[in-house]
Amino acid sequence: MSMAPEHAPTMARLSLAQRLAPWMPVLLVPLLVVAGLLAIPNTSSWLTLTVSGLAMGMMIFLMASGLTLVFGLMDVINFGHGAFVSVGAFVGVSVLLMLGGMTGAPSLALNLAAMGLAVIGAMLATGAMGWAFEKVIVEPVYGHHLKQILVTMGGLIVVEQLIIVLWGPEEIYISRPEALKGAITFAGAALEKYRLVAVGLGLVVFAGMRWTLRRTKIGLIVRAGVENGEMVQALGYRLRLVFVGVFIAGSALAGLGGVMWGLYQEVVSAHMGNQAMILIFIVVIIGGLGSVEGCFIGALLVGLMQNYVAFLEPKVALISNIGLMVAILMWRPMGMIPVVKAK
Repeated sequence: MSMAPEHAPTMARLSLAQRLAPWMPVLLVPLLVVAGLLAIPNTSSWLTLTVSGLAMGMMIFLMASGLTLVFGLMDVINFGHGAFVSVGAFVGVSVLLMLGGMTGAPSLALNLAAMGLAVIGAMLATGAMGWAFEKVIVEPVYGHHLKQILVTMGGLIVVEQLIIVLWGPEEIYISRPEALKGAITFAGAALEKYRLVAVGLGLVVFAGMRWTLRRTKIGLIVRAGVENGEMVQALGYRLRLVFVGVFIAGSALAGLGGVMWGLYQEVVSAHMGNQAMILIFIVVIIGGLGSVEGCFIGALLVGLMQNYVAFLEPKVALISNIGLMVAILMWRPMGMIPVVKAK
């Protein structure tokens, strides 16, 4: 019997680039912030633009997070997602107008309570609308992407017209709650109170979504259903019911984003959701299908890029985010942190 050859296992040392590769999407946000600091000589202007960009990114994330779940996890191309944003904004604004005594009071607690009621009303309305939308419009076209685009776009047009019927064709102007008007001064920079609230809310929603998907049983079922739906159903789980719940949750999140976006612009219109869909789709695509983390990072990049470029070169701001999307897709064609494999 011959002796086994001697073998001394060796471990190749990873290069710095290989060790940083998994963290590069996360590092893009601070790198962009530093690039903004270098490009904008005035520190107070840079800080104001950074907070504004983060707030804008958080609100885009609120609107896009629902779509990335539906688009990535359920393989549904829902061009009607903007309808939930518009309906959420109108329902939320209607609640705030009815609570004028609370929003007009100089009390932060009363103002936040009024906003909370508006958000709850918007999420309940858009969640119920999402259930009906999925049953009537989306369910018959599962697995047919072209039909999904056509019928969901038709659903968007119908909802926009219903908004005009119910609330009228005119834009509705809304003032922010009294305690959230104005700005606070920090390090010589003016930081709007409402934008700080938007940043905080976005962080809470992101943490809640990430915890739900990674730490709960329902999150485990959703992630397993994406990888191997037939096996999950064979284990006795009603995957179809779970995915309907995902669609409802995504619609409710769009309603939440609609309320925040409406107060951010201080005006709501029937077409506001459709207009926001460009930014929403950019965020979903560059983040990676089905990735909450990717959607979050992508939204921050879009918000910061929009504000920095608009300050430095306003004419280029219109195409800055398209350029960002092209650059990221050339680097990672499936997005920064894709969850769903290309079909």
